[in-house]
Amino acid sequence: MPREVEPSQNEKQFFARALQENIRLDGRAFDQFRSLEVEFGEEYGVADVRLGKTRINTHITATVEPPFPDRPFEGTFTITTELSPMASPAFTSSAPTPTEISLSRLLEKTIRRSGALDTESLCLIAGSKVWSIRADVHVLSHDGNLVDAACISVMAALQHFRKPDTSSEGQNVTIYTLREREPVPLSLLHFPYCVTFSFYKVEKGKGEGDEVKMLIDGCGVEEALRDGSLTVGMNRHGEAALVKVKDISAFVAKSLEEDAKKRDKGGMMAELSAENDRVS
Repeated sequence: MPREVEPSQNEKQFFARALQENIRLDGRAFDQFRSLEVEFGEEYGVADVRLGKTRINTHITATVEPPFPDRPFEGTFTITTELSPMASPAFTSSAPTPTEISLSRLLEKTIRRSGALDTESLCLIAGSKVWSIRADVHVLSHDGNLVDAACISVMAALQHFRKPDTSSEGQNVTIYTLREREPVPLSLLHFPYCVTFSFYKVEKGKGEGDEVKMLIDGCGVEEALRDGSLTVGMNRHGEAALVKVKDISAFVAKSLEEDAKKRDKGGMMAELSAENDRVS
């Protein structure tokens, strides 16, 4: 299985010396994220996130399917990840790498299993038809901190997504197009994000022992050289890493507002919303 190219001995020594002097390779503070950019596609539910040189694209889709027999009143929500060799030579298309497995598990625990999406709101006809929501996460470029960037991308895409409006009569469900009715946003109960900390054992000096340094949002080289890591997932009301999660949540909300203004050309969305209210 291909492996990441390990930093050279000179890079390791330079990095260790920089940590001793409280300096990061790119000049950031230890608790500072790289530049964050969020762009939305023309289609609802497409979010392109750039965290430094790490880039992740998430696409949300919805289909009508039968519910699970043991959960007749709930829709389904799945998250799939794809780490192609285009993002890093260490990734393969034949078998999932440890990085991909770890990323999938953390996204699963942070977003799906935490109940961020209200699956009961996806029910159309109990025991017969529900919405099945799927998030496809594509890693386009890998330069460290995939978990935080992927979590931002999935949450941004979920907030941006709109499912078609529907009406039901008996066992029949009518799905309306965008021209007929304004699509409906997903019901999100909370907005979890991840913050990943990298830890390093650094020598203080001769006879002084070691100390532990901590960084946030490590780049590729910083991740390759770290001695340990901790990923904290929580919503914007959490206590640990409170400031960072609030900053990320506010940034995504602002990006969504800007996208909504671009889409509402000539007040078309307002007219469709009024039509929805009239029919309901």
